[in-house]
Amino acid sequence: MSVHTAPADPSPAARPVMTLPRLRDAAARGEKLAMLTCYDATFARVLDEAGVDILLVGDSLGNVIQGEASTLPVTVEQMAYHTRAVAQGKRHAFLITDMPFGSYESGPELAFASAAALMRAGAQMVKLEGGGYTAETVRFLVERGIPVCAHLGLTPQRVHAIGGYRVQGRDEAAAKVLLDDATALAQAGAAMLVLELVPSVLARRISTELPQLMTIGIGAGAGTTGQVLVLHDMLGLTGGTGAKRPRFVRDFTRVPGSEAQAPGLSIAQAVAAYVAAVKDGTFPDESVHGY
Repeated sequence: MSVHTAPADPSPAARPVMTLPRLRDAAARGEKLAMLTCYDATFARVLDEAGVDILLVGDSLGNVIQGEASTLPVTVEQMAYHTRAVAQGKRHAFLITDMPFGSYESGPELAFASAAALMRAGAQMVKLEGGGYTAETVRFLVERGIPVCAHLGLTPQRVHAIGGYRVQGRDEAAAKVLLDDATALAQAGAAMLVLELVPSVLARRISTELPQLMTIGIGAGAGTTGQVLVLHDMLGLTGGTGAKRPRFVRDFTRVPGSEAQAPGLSIAQAVAAYVAAVKDGTFPDESVHGY
């Protein structure tokens, strides 16, 4: 029985350091980008050595590290702390940090101050959620040398406003809003766009019509430039946080087709399997959506 693993690299030190231009070049070649969340130096080293292209210090740390019911309590100071830790552990991967709730919504000036704190901690790009008014903020940051990843679809910081964790953009009107928002964000200078819980047809359309954006899917099908998962989810640890694992997530510690009681893969092997599955297109399964 075959198991997806990343090809062995006889000289890990020869792996190029991922920069924004190198990510764009890889995407232009049709290479799928593998992203995982990461919150500390030890995991940063493991993920980096397993070939993960992009590490995301996600505000999901509120759920999986702090035990909170949502991401809303997370602060800029906490994000900076974890960013600094991840930056110490990684060598090759590109590092993105979430801007937490309340750190950018009131205007570009607040957003710049928050983003600057995260960049000083080691982030190479910041990520913010939402469309509409955020395009002005994206433009303000990009013009001042801060690369931006946008985030549309399910936006966890707005979970109360959108009524829970559900697929976004299902009907024609909602899909048009998402496409219009993605276009505005691309025109504002966003380099990357996370698409969370949107129909695969819509995610593929956005990726095709806006090639200047590197699109990263999570529960959005296989038509995006790359994929991201919460680290704890893909390691089968979500139940330990009291949360339910999303249906689109695969537990990569399990050997495909094995009995539930069979010995699983190590963390390093599981991460390498995730990277390989993203790269060869066997993950995700487009038929599975939702929480």
